[in-house]
Amino acid sequence: MPRVRIGAALPDRAALDLEIAQLRDFDVQQLRSRWHTAFGRRPPPHLSRHLLFRTLAYRLQTDRWGELDTESRRLLDRSDSPEKAGQRALDLSRRTVELRPGTILSREWNGQMQRVAVLPEGFAWDGNTYPSLSQVALAITGTRWNGPRFFGLRDKPSKGSSP
Repeated sequence: MPRVRIGAALPDRAALDLEIAQLRDFDVQQLRSRWHTAFGRRPPPHLSRHLLFRTLAYRLQTDRWGELDTESRRLLDRSDSPEKAGQRALDLSRRTVELRPGTILSREWNGQMQRVAVLPEGFAWDGNTYPSLSQVALAITGTRWNGPRFFGLRDKPSKGSSP
């Protein structure tokens, strides 16, 4: 059964790109100073300018977008090769769909277009807020449905494919 997770609104990508671009122009002393500000301690003395920059850029990204979730970290830790990590990530993505607030899902049902808005606290349809897409699908159809499948967020596996 797939899960649907409502993610945070997207951060301003342009502002983050600009901040990282500015880091590229810093010399080693400026990067060390920025490190001290970001981490609350002095950087290890052996780190090169390149590693200082990359670590600070990563920190900026995680501050805006968050760390990898536990499931993704486990996936990478378990992987024997990049190819296997990619296949596992693909399998994982088929089970979990992340929707951002503001996304509009639509589906035609009985000749009428049904539109559902993704909210930070659930899903809005026909003036009501529902905690799950399955409950929205039930309200629309009067019968129980898998909500992500009803709205086309989960592909039906083909008969010839194997998991």
